Amino acid sequence: MKNPYINDENMDELYSNYENPGRLFLETALTQMPAAYAELMGNPGTGEINGIVRFYPIGAGVLVNAEVYGLPAGVNPCTSDIFGFHIHEGHSCTGNESDPYANTGGHYNPTLCPHPAHEGDMPPLFGYNGSAWMMYYTDRFDLLDIIGKTVIIHSQPDDFTTQPSGNSGAKIACGTIVAV
Repeated sequence: MKNPYINDENMDELYSNYENPGRLFLETALTQMPAAYAELMGNPGTGEINGIVRFYPIGAGVLVNAEVYGLPAGVNPCTSDIFGFHIHEGHSCTGNESDPYANTGGHYNPTLCPHPAHEGDMPPLFGYNGSAWMMYYTDRFDLLDIIGKTVIIHSQPDDFTTQPSGNSGAKIACGTIVAV
């Protein structure tokens, strides 16, 4: 899963072409096809949540871009529209009546680190009128390691403390990561 335009050998050259290296990430997300993606769909009863998470290999890391619509929006100005966001170890967005995404398993955590240092722990999504957009760069996982895993949006903010998964509430949307 290597990006033919951006690799370890040309990272220094690419960075030197940008006064702000973050611009490289934005231009990548705007002009390149991702190497993998997960199409997110909400479970029954959570509204019409949908979106996409794109994964771009850049150098030794991965650029993650999430675009989500239909998230629950608080009516009170003090409501926290913050949602836990994780890669889970399971390979299927299926489950049972009490947990529609039970087969997603726990957080992706092959090194058995405590939360929030799991490889699958991602920054939270901050909703605005039911929408969220987020992009970050990480070296916590390699694209080949997460293909086939699932991405989950939770109903509550991750508290970054509670073990093993941050007490982030019910799973309200899911997508399976597939290679492009």
